Amino acid sequence: MKRTIGLVMILFNLFGFLGLKAATPVIDHVHPLNWWAGMVNPGLQIMLHGKGIGGLDVELKDAQDIVVKNVVKFDNKNYLIIYVDTKGAPAQKFSIVLKDGKKAVKTLPYELKQREERKIDSFDASDVVYLLMPDRFATGTTDKQKKQMYKGKREDTWDRGVDMARHGGDLRGMIQHLDYLQELGVTALWPTPTLENDMDEQSYHGYAITNYYETDSRFGTNDEYKELVREAHNRGIKVIKDIVFNHCGVRNFLFADRPADDWFNYNSKFTPTGYKTAAAGDPHASGIDREQTIDGWFTSQMPDVNGKNKLFADYLIQASIWWIEYAGIDGFRQDTYPYNDFNLMKRWCHEVEAQYPGFNIVGETWINNNVGVSYWQKDSKLSAPLNSELKTVMDFPLMYILDSFGNEETDEWDHGLAKLYAYITQDMVYADVNHLLTFLANHDTDRFQPTKEKAQDVNRYKQALTLLLTLRGIPQLYVGDEIGMYANKSVNDGALRQDFPGGFPGDKNNAFTAKGRTNLQNEYFDFTKKLLNWRKGNDTVAFGKLTHYAIRNGCYVYARQKDGKTVTVIVNGTSKEQTLDLSIYQEVMPQSKAYDVISEKKVTLGKSLKVPSRGIYILNF
Repeated sequence: MKRTIGLVMILFNLFGFLGLKAATPVIDHVHPLNWWAGMVNPGLQIMLHGKGIGGLDVELKDAQDIVVKNVVKFDNKNYLIIYVDTKGAPAQKFSIVLKDGKKAVKTLPYELKQREERKIDSFDASDVVYLLMPDRFATGTTDKQKKQMYKGKREDTWDRGVDMARHGGDLRGMIQHLDYLQELGVTALWPTPTLENDMDEQSYHGYAITNYYETDSRFGTNDEYKELVREAHNRGIKVIKDIVFNHCGVRNFLFADRPADDWFNYNSKFTPTGYKTAAAGDPHASGIDREQTIDGWFTSQMPDVNGKNKLFADYLIQASIWWIEYAGIDGFRQDTYPYNDFNLMKRWCHEVEAQYPGFNIVGETWINNNVGVSYWQKDSKLSAPLNSELKTVMDFPLMYILDSFGNEETDEWDHGLAKLYAYITQDMVYADVNHLLTFLANHDTDRFQPTKEKAQDVNRYKQALTLLLTLRGIPQLYVGDEIGMYANKSVNDGALRQDFPGGFPGDKNNAFTAKGRTNLQNEYFDFTKKLLNWRKGNDTVAFGKLTHYAIRNGCYVYARQKDGKTVTVIVNGTSKEQTLDLSIYQEVMPQSKAYDVISEKKVTLGKSLKVPSRGIYILNF
């Protein structure tokens, strides 16, 4: 009998102990991970996510001049959102105490850090941006290290033989090849998203974010991302962070265990977008077209964020500001810009500018006409009185023209370079032509050289690159442009985003070195390097007034002029040598002698100038 009573007491005590443990909340997420004292906006949202915490009360302990303004609770008891006011609060460590009645059941340390003041030097028209996909650029880790980095992820392997699989590129690989980018003349680096994408498959691209505060471990750590920024800055290279507000990954805890269904559009039920980007700004758009564009989901695996939900909007804005402050990044690229809630994006741009004056944001505005693109730019007359506050938009129409002009003979009206001339004459639709991101291709389009046969025509690239680097806007290269990489969308996007040669063990050639490149690759590289390094620090080309001439003899002539300096560009869009009457161009040829950047020789300018077939001059006066 005594043994039975003793056993019962032991079990009672054990169950009591286990019950006590179960009553102690396990917190899965505290976002932001920390914050900073002295921010322009003193309001701070702190989100707590953990099993069953929604019924608890909140109290701050050892907090100096920090006031709880509001605590938000949900039907989903796994969330608490705390709003605090940090106005006047010094840098400090304090605790968030969760209480069940009077009893404290969980204490969470939190910190307001001291800010490291720095001058904002965001990307602008003086830069050349280099876009790469981290998974496909280079690896800097061994297979053994990589196994640990991939451990615990849903996609826990890499296979370079499968287009849509992960290939194993990482932050360490990027860091190790920053010297290559510096040699090339790149001044700003844009990697596609590096945040966690813990999805079941095909998440190598980074656009299905599952945690807004964590770097994907298959790329590295938050500390390594910070190191990338620091090492880039040491080489005079700015870093642009690619982020996504429009949608996240279905495995994001904010969707998988969402606070409420109204955090995602269509009450969290998959409803596809119509992909009609222009409908978001179209004054004649039907209600259904506009709604499907803005609220529809890209795929069933990418829930569409309800930007009208203020709680979620606060969360996203804070996450972006956290990365500026934590890592010292120099700009943002925002994915699928017109698909977002207009007011959320306007508020976001405003808050970032208020905290970091001069900080540049470029939005992906994939619309195939300049009027549609211009609608989204800050101070556009076309969207007045709405005003997006978005400084930089992406000039997709220019991309298509630069891709096509080399495929046909230029005439004076509607073929070849005549299309480019006509397009540039319409620049009055833009509020600020210096804040257009211009490019030959990106990770979502055919490469500039779509086939192996096209890639043999290096002159086509030389002409297009010259135009890209000397016309208005902020030029952007896509990884591999500089060595003539080719691909198109005929297979799938994974095949389009092939690995950079030399970035991975076993590669047959190493395009990071002159010896490892083929003769053709070196011709591409050397030309790109020459123009990028000439352009670096050249305010005349970056910010000078643009004056151009109608097409004559198949040639496009234009100049950039600033502070008494002139750079005049001549491009022959025909397969024949052309002779230009220079008396027409005296406005942009102030002297009889000039230095030609292309040939690296002085040129004497008489009454006429012969321009070789598909030839180029860049004349410095």
